[in-house]
Amino acid sequence: MELKIVIDACRRASAKNVTAVIPYFGYARADRKTQGRESIAAKLVANLITMGRCRPCSCCDIHSGQSIGYFDIPVDHVYCEYLFTVAILDLTQYCGGDELDWRCKRKVAVMVDDMIDTAGTISKGAALLHQEGAREVYACCTHAVFSPPAIERLSSGLFQEVIVTNTIPVAEKNYFPQLTILSVANLLGETIWRVHDDSSVSSIFQ
Repeated sequence: MELKIVIDACRRASAKNVTAVIPYFGYARADRKTQGRESIAAKLVANLITMGRCRPCSCCDIHSGQSIGYFDIPVDHVYCEYLFTVAILDLTQYCGGDELDWRCKRKVAVMVDDMIDTAGTISKGAALLHQEGAREVYACCTHAVFSPPAIERLSSGLFQEVIVTNTIPVAEKNYFPQLTILSVANLLGETIWRVHDDSSVSSIFQ
């Protein structure tokens, strides 16, 4: 509602164009029906933003790429993988997440996801990597939702470092020693400039 109010205020102030920059697209995981007549909340939120008459819209690492189709306006899908690549550039060995045998032994494992909510899935994965002989495990995640008991799981010693971005502000009470927070300011700033300049945003930081 705050976003819609701001967009409306800009329109009433005769703004030529309004671009909505949404670092974290709320209700992104509510993007499908499982049964019955339950709401598709992601589509509803997209409709609300579209009705606000902004054009276009920029979002970071949407949970499901097909959710972009819910918008009837152009959407620039901004990927934060560049930030993580720079952050772990000094890690010379990488172990993927699908073949967990000899490839992980004595190596550094990097787990990448779009968000960490309760950290249940990523913690189980980290435990399995350690079991298979990984020397260290790093977690890289764009959206730090951090619902309980995420902090307890992430700070339990499974991870050498947990790297997230500030698309969602992390409360000080949720800080823990292994946590590193990266800023998306430059990434979004470059996106905004390219939208304003009518140039491509697909090649940002590639």
